[in-house]
Amino acid sequence: MNELMSPTLAGAAAGLGVAMPMGAMSVLLLQEAMRDRRTAVAAAAGIAAVDLGYAALATALGPWVASHISPVEAWVRLASAVILLVIAAHGLAGARRPGAGPDSGSGAVLGQDTVAADAGGGAGVGQAGVFVRARPGKAFARYVGLTALNPTTALYFAALTTAQGAALGTGTAGAAFLVGVGAASLLWQQALVALGSLAGTRIPDRARVWTFRLGYGLVAAYAVKIALPLP
Repeated sequence: MNELMSPTLAGAAAGLGVAMPMGAMSVLLLQEAMRDRRTAVAAAAGIAAVDLGYAALATALGPWVASHISPVEAWVRLASAVILLVIAAHGLAGARRPGAGPDSGSGAVLGQDTVAADAGGGAGVGQAGVFVRARPGKAFARYVGLTALNPTTALYFAALTTAQGAALGTGTAGAAFLVGVGAASLLWQQALVALGSLAGTRIPDRARVWTFRLGYGLVAAYAVKIALPLP
């Protein structure tokens, strides 16, 4: 059990690192929750499913890549750490700009214009101004598609799992890592749904900035962890 605890916690930290920064998808999810919580729950599951899918793909390929680059394994770890630090630095720099959000995070690749255009999040208004409730299945598929558009998430997990190829080489360790990623991402997205249902989108700017700091702080800490010892 103790052997599985470490990769599970590592996965949870990785999942929170990619999910916590509040970008465009978080705004859409909060707006979805204001209209219909049941649909928003399905949308949140769609976002978490993409995080899990990218993590699963990277976990499957990471050990194979690591086994073929063992002579330069330390340098690969260092390169992966640099990629993660660049992602973290970009995210933290964006968090300092009022009203701005970095492109990283779970599908946060959409601009503000796209957020406004897609604010329906799978729901709409009919010609008579009557609210039309979207089906949860349709909302799930919609948010899977929107979230999958962000290549940063794939790059993030690829860097993590390649650098930790040996640690995730066994099936049980890899599965535990994925459980941590999926659970952390899903819990965070569902927490946003609950927040949206209770408070709507009126989240103070300071609170949003702290989500960026915490999320990308985890990414930076992960980078330092996999880089050591230095080559």
